[in-house]
Amino acid sequence: MSARPSIKDEETYEALREDGASKEKAARIANAQADPDSSPSKKGGSQPPYEDWTKEELMERARELDITGRSDMTKDELIDALRDH
Repeated sequence: MSARPSIKDEETYEALREDGASKEKAARIANAQADPDSSPSKKGGSQPPYEDWTKEELMERARELDITGRSDMTKDELIDALRDH
């Protein structure tokens, strides 16, 4: 049996997976939407867009998220990798 994180909203999780979201991303979104204390759609906008970040800031965030290959990425590639994570 494969280990899978607990999913609070199976329907949302499955819809996100069908749309191509990673297991991690789908679980994160499904669980955030299922949490009555969380309003994921209202959380956005607290940080400037990635395009306004320095490459060093993007590298640090990619390091926090353990994005592989980050040291060889351009600023645009880092932005894409962070958004796809």
